[in-house]
Amino acid sequence: MSWGTELWDQFDNLEKHTQWGIDILEKYIKFVKERTDIELSYAKQLRNLSKKYQPKKNSKEEEEYKYTACKAFLSTLNEMNDYAGQHEVISENMTSQITVDLMRYVQELKQERKSNFHDGRKAQQHIETCWKQLESSKRRFERDCKEADRAQQYFEKMDADINVTKADVEKARQQAQLRHQMAEDSKAEYSSILQRFNQEQWEYYHTHIPNIFQKIQEMEERRIVRIGESMKTYAEVDRQVIPIIGKCLDGIVKAAESIDQKNDSQLVVEAYKSGFEPPGDIEFEDYTQPMKRTVSENSLSSSKEGKPELKFGGKSRGKLWPFIKKNKLVSLLTSPHQPPPPPPASASPSAVPNGPQSPKQQKEPLSHRFNEFMTSKPKIHCFRSLKRGGATPEDFSNLPPEQRRKKLQQKVDDLNKEIQKETDQRDAITKMKDVYLKNPQMGDPASLDHKLAEVTQNIERLRLETQKFEAWLAEVEGRLPARSEQARRQSGMYDGQTHQTVTNCAQDRESPDGSYTEEQSQESELKVLATDFDDEFDDEEPLPAIGTCKALYTFEGQNEGTISVVEGEMLSVIEEDKGDGWTRIRRNEDEEGYVPTSYVEVYLDKNAKGAKTYI
Repeated sequence: MSWGTELWDQFDNLEKHTQWGIDILEKYIKFVKERTDIELSYAKQLRNLSKKYQPKKNSKEEEEYKYTACKAFLSTLNEMNDYAGQHEVISENMTSQITVDLMRYVQELKQERKSNFHDGRKAQQHIETCWKQLESSKRRFERDCKEADRAQQYFEKMDADINVTKADVEKARQQAQLRHQMAEDSKAEYSSILQRFNQEQWEYYHTHIPNIFQKIQEMEERRIVRIGESMKTYAEVDRQVIPIIGKCLDGIVKAAESIDQKNDSQLVVEAYKSGFEPPGDIEFEDYTQPMKRTVSENSLSSSKEGKPELKFGGKSRGKLWPFIKKNKLVSLLTSPHQPPPPPPASASPSAVPNGPQSPKQQKEPLSHRFNEFMTSKPKIHCFRSLKRGGATPEDFSNLPPEQRRKKLQQKVDDLNKEIQKETDQRDAITKMKDVYLKNPQMGDPASLDHKLAEVTQNIERLRLETQKFEAWLAEVEGRLPARSEQARRQSGMYDGQTHQTVTNCAQDRESPDGSYTEEQSQESELKVLATDFDDEFDDEEPLPAIGTCKALYTFEGQNEGTISVVEGEMLSVIEEDKGDGWTRIRRNEDEEGYVPTSYVEVYLDKNAKGAKTYI
């Protein structure tokens, strides 16, 4: 099958068909280019997605990635980053192996097609020229034959006419012979041109055109083969990255299988374990025996002349309570612990016979309330930390024992690393100084003395810091119960303070039997402590008002920490509702407490995010 023999007369159609083939190839190139753009865009979006969910450095989010589930998620993000890289590889390989190659091939194909069809048109024009020559010689031969015929007839006519002179007859005869000779010459020329045309025509249809069409056919078949190879390459480029993508997916599966729920649970324990023991049983308080009665909240508000006592478990000895200011401490210790009452059903409190009920709570001894306060939240060793925006103590005394131990251990480890780093630097400087001493031309040994002294000073400073934190760590580890034994501790019971802890911040110790210990020599220190805390509370500035509120209903504050309000009364808001249903308000400058949020309409100042109305 050959286009030269089968399609010898379809020059124009072949020209259209080959142009269509080039268009198809260019369309495929455009398709591959768009695919590479999609792969690049997809890879970019995957990388951005992975980057978006990566933990930010030096943030709380980074600490969360110690859990196995978070580590698996981080591994998934990293694998997705590698996964995106494989899509970039697909785009690069398709661009280099298909798009660029085919674009270059299209240019060569266009040039080859142009050359082949140029040769075809040239052969076509040549045969057309030969045909025109043949037609011209044929017409000339026909004309000469007709003129020779007319000249012969004219001679015969003149020869038959007796009235014509002999000279005229001779002239007519010569003219007829001339025309006859010209016809013979035209005939010979026509015959020669006809033979040459037939030869050219045979070569045109049997040699030139078949050869040209054969080249065009081969060119078209190469184009078809090339586009098929490109499609194979298209698939191979994808297939080459499948093993790596499979490894990425295997990495995600492996990360998922590495999740250990027990380990994560243990990490939660290590992160939030306070080191306190659960509170013990509450002993029965026999109110029929006034002498054995545990100090109630009324005893705290008694006169300073008496010596109020707190009894824990009925076993502890009397101890001076250092906190003299009742209104602030009691408000702190006795803030409402239960949901507030709902507002009255009617529009006015007058519709309710007894008015809205204040929050009722079971009467508890102050000793139990103090225990609950000390165990429900991390210990506050210094009441200065109650102030808003207080800095974290250097010894982490604001943390529970277990968390404090971890922080101190981490600090000791960090300091040891810094000491090792400085020690290595000192050794290096010492060696360099020795080299300078042996080879003075390399440098001045005295130039290193200042740096060596500075490094030595840093090492000494770090060692002192380490000793300080190690002392705190030993103190904490001495307090914590042994991990191999179940040592029972009573919550909220601590031993006496040393003179140093009185000066800085109250730090708690516990006696072996879990009760407070007290020595006669400590009584004066406790008095100093009480005076110190008294002065501190006196100097403490009241909380600033963050807005105002209007009482919608009358509320009778019957419990510690609450305050009574009358319908329509305007008061200052010093603390918003924290989600427990209570709002802290102030009347005048010295009377403050909590009221149910639903009993007041709050108007925050313009510095707040916006006014909230609780109805």
